[in-house]
Amino acid sequence: MKAFPNNRSEGMTLRDYFAAKALQGILATDPEDQDHEDGLLAIAIVSYKMADAMMKARNGNTGG
Repeated sequence: MKAFPNNRSEGMTLRDYFAAKALQGILATDPEDQDHEDGLLAIAIVSYKMADAMMKARNGNTGG
């Protein structure tokens, strides 16, 4: 499933959209790790882990 498809582009994946939203929240509340590359990579990884959790929850796979 794609987010924001239009006649010129397929859009971004829903997972990417969720990761971007998670990233936005993380950067707004925890700016400390933004000063070095390792911190930025860690933030990106956490954002995609959150996106994966949101995809599971969206699909009803909450594991409980």
